[in-house]
Amino acid sequence: MQFETLQIGATIRRRRNEMKISLDTAAALTGVSKAMLGQIERGESNPTVAILWKISNGLKVPFSSFLSETDNDQALIHLDDLIPVEEEGGGMLVYSIFPFNPISGLDYLNIVMKPFCSHDSMPHANVATEYIVVIKGTLRMTIDGKDYILKENNAISFRGFLSHTYANPTDKETIFQNVIKYI
Repeated sequence: MQFETLQIGATIRRRRNEMKISLDTAAALTGVSKAMLGQIERGESNPTVAILWKISNGLKVPFSSFLSETDNDQALIHLDDLIPVEEEGGGMLVYSIFPFNPISGLDYLNIVMKPFCSHDSMPHANVATEYIVVIKGTLRMTIDGKDYILKENNAISFRGFLSHTYANPTDKETIFQNVIKYI
């Protein structure tokens, strides 16, 4: 078992205990099966980004609470030291740079998309706004059915409750930062 998998499971279990709900109730709230939630809690299954978003929405916790925990007032982050959550068969790597902070209400993620990778993201009931800044490459965002092409140093923001897709339409790696403002 990986530490990250154990941390994710502990975070879910802690949140369920805070809410005083059973696995059955958590499954109903998140749309993730009771069996899968149990496996994640025990560290037997490493969930995908899509599953983590379902749990985040259902249990009303920030996405980054599954990725890292810090109580520091200052933090020097070396991106090479961060361990990503992999999605799309390793084609999308999500790094939590600055995990959720209850004072700011923000998550700050760095996302690397391999060539021709695409990721459909479910609407987020607990997200007010997402902010995307492309650092390298080209990103095609489809937001509520409308396509936007973002190049290096382009940015876009949108309401988290809208359906959205991140896609790298090129044969080169794309890197973008995603700032998430929670409700």
